[in-house]
This record gives sequence, C-alpha cells and structure tokens, in this order.
Amino acid sequence: MISNLMAEKELLSPLGGITPLQQMLASGTGALLTSLFVTPLDVVKIRLQAQKTPFSKGRCFLYCNGLMDHVYVCQNGTACTPWYHTRTPTHFSGTLDAFVKIVRHEGVKSLWSGLPPTLVMAVPATVIYFTCYDQLRDFLRFGLGYQGMHIPLIAGAVSRLGAVTVISPLELIRTKMQSRQLTYSELRVCIQSSVIQDGWLSLWRGWGPTVLRDVPFSALYWFNYELVKQRLSTAATSEETIFRISFFSGAISGTVAAVLTLPFDVVKTHRQIELGETETAKGCSRKRRSSTWQLMRRIQAESGTRGLFAGFLPRVIKVAPACAIMISTYEFGKTFFQSMNREKKRSPQNL
Repeated sequence: MISNLMAEKELLSPLGGITPLQQMLASGTGALLTSLFVTPLDVVKIRLQAQKTPFSKGRCFLYCNGLMDHVYVCQNGTACTPWYHTRTPTHFSGTLDAFVKIVRHEGVKSLWSGLPPTLVMAVPATVIYFTCYDQLRDFLRFGLGYQGMHIPLIAGAVSRLGAVTVISPLELIRTKMQSRQLTYSELRVCIQSSVIQDGWLSLWRGWGPTVLRDVPFSALYWFNYELVKQRLSTAATSEETIFRISFFSGAISGTVAAVLTLPFDVVKTHRQIELGETETAKGCSRKRRSSTWQLMRRIQAESGTRGLFAGFLPRVIKVAPACAIMISTYEFGKTFFQSMNREKKRSPQNL
C-alpha cells in the first residue's frame, strides 16, 4: 500500500520520476521510429509528383521525414539531389504500384532515400522540442504552481519556438551546401557576405513562416493531447493501455491541429520553396522575396480561400500517424524509465 502511494507521488512529481537525459533518449527513439515509418510515404509522394510534373533545374521541393520539412533543390532534370534518383525509368500508376516497383527495381533502401542527412537535424530538433516541453510544463505546474489546461498550450508554443530558432540557421546552411555542393570555405564566405549585407538575422531566413505554422500547431497539439489523454486515461492500468491511449490521443490531437493550421502550412510550403530557390540561386546574391502576408494574399487572389486549404487529405494522412507514433513511443519510453528508476530505488531495500 505504501509503495503504491510512493510510486503515485513520484509520478506526480516534477519530471515524472525520470531525468532529462532519459527524456532525451525517449524522444530520440520516438524520432527515429517516426522517421522510419513516414519517410517511405513521402518518398513515394515525391516520386509520383515528379512523374506528373518533372522538377526543372533550380526548382525546389519539400521532403518530410515525419518530423521536419526539408528543402531540396533540383540540380538537373533527372537527378534532383545526390540521393534522389531513379536507377530505371519506371512509370507508376498509383501509390501502391509505386511502392512495389521502387522495391522491385531499386531495392528496399530506396524507400528511405535521404533519411540520414535529414535525421542529423530532425532528431536533435525533436529531442530539444519534447524535452523542453516536459521541463517547461512541469516547471509551470510544480515550480510556479500554475494549474489549468492553458499550461500545455503555453509550454508547447514556447518549446517549439525554441526548437525552430535553434535549427533554422542549420537548415539554411544545409540547403546552400546541398544545392551547389559548396566547400566549407566557400560556404563560410557566402554566409559572411550574407551577414555583412543583411546582418546576423539573415541566418534565420525562413524562421517567420516556420514559426507561423509550427508554433500554433504545437500549442493546439499539446492542448488537445493532454485533454484527450486525461479523458481516456481514467481506467488505464498497464503500460500497454498507456501506449494505446497515447497513440490514439496523439493521432486525434495531431489531426485537429493539422486541420486548424492548414492555411499556415500552405503558406509555409510556398514560402519555404520560394526561399530555397532564392537562397540557392547562382552566387550569393538574392532577388527580392515576397513577405509571408503578401504570399498569403497572392494565394487567396489566385485560388480563393479554398487555396489556403489545399492538400487537406495528404497532410492529415501524414501528420496523424506521425504524431501518434512519436508521442506513444515517447510516453512508452518515459514509462519504461520510470519503472526502471523505481526498481533501482527499491533494490537496496530488498537486500
């Protein structure tokens, strides 16, 4: 009886009875599993898109591994990146046909093309994001004594803002290197000229539209996740039940957040592609870019309000399982470390 009360008290304490390092390990594992699942879906999507409308030289497209969107630039009409290529000229009649033919003609590894270089930034960004969220949420609840459902909303927004701010310069640098295969000395000269011309804030080009989408998404996601999880977890007893609750809560909250922030996602996609094509133009000089709000007005003028909600189904299909896998793996990892820590504390008493 006493041990159960101690375990319950420990779980309600700050950090949930686990260390920040264990939180980082749990989130890192979730990031890897999410990327392994979602990457093949996006590779097939891009291949179908390229078949319908071939990418021309200098054009950009977005690649997603389930955690982050990354800009890639087509260096020529047939090989858009060092990893994105077709060994055989294959025509796909649909999604399932594309999966089968890619595996048959190019091997299973082709479904995870481009995963290693994107994980270099995606995993650290996810670790920062999830660890900061838990730390900030517990600090607001237990450190400052604030209560209420607004805590996940604030913690989610602030932690995402921090992760985007840290990763944004690295994404810009990686885009430059990937597009023109610059040496480190050439890259340094290009970055220095950009800083001299536009200041240090030039390293955060693209930060605005990313924040515009990701911060509201994260705030809504964590608000709904904690709410749905609380409603479903009243009868949860085992780790398997906790995993299922986290999985369904993540899928539901991810879907809601994806739908509500879809206009921001459309604008961010256009802005990121435009920014990639501008930043990777020959030389370090750049043409004038339209602002995020100008782009939003242009989309609405060309396609109407409906244009701001384009890609509804593909976004939900990608976001819902990615959120479900990521959060359920993360929660399962935290539960595992909580159990391990409790066993370590009990072991001296049993001797």
